[in-house]
Amino acid sequence: MNNKNAEGYPDPTATTALENVARAEDARVHRPVVYVASPYAGDTAENISRAREYCRFVVNKGAIPLAPHLLYPQFMDDSDEDQRILGLRFAISLLYRCDELWVFGEKVSTGMAKEIEKAEKRGMRIRRFNSKCEEVKAI
Repeated sequence: MNNKNAEGYPDPTATTALENVARAEDARVHRPVVYVASPYAGDTAENISRAREYCRFVVNKGAIPLAPHLLYPQFMDDSDEDQRILGLRFAISLLYRCDELWVFGEKVSTGMAKEIEKAEKRGMRIRRFNSKCEEVKAI
């Protein structure tokens, strides 16, 4: 940031004030990181489409979505058990870096159950939604 006034003289007061305003704006726009859990296996095309919708929903709610099941299948083979286990380990590692877990859909897959279990052990906030993105008490 330029710390000089319009005449070219140092003006640390204005610079400090502008930096404080920028920091305050950054603090107000903090967005929590939300781990998105939804089914992947089965009808993968439909499940990928739904996961994208869920991520858009998270963004519209003011948070940052993280959906590893949209990322890892691009370069890992979910039908290979070793790669699936490794992908789930990666996903759990990312889960631990998130602020909340949001679970979507009426069906909880084996992988989702593991994610829920790990989040519960960590005391993370868990929110549950049906496939229409309506919050529910239990799935």
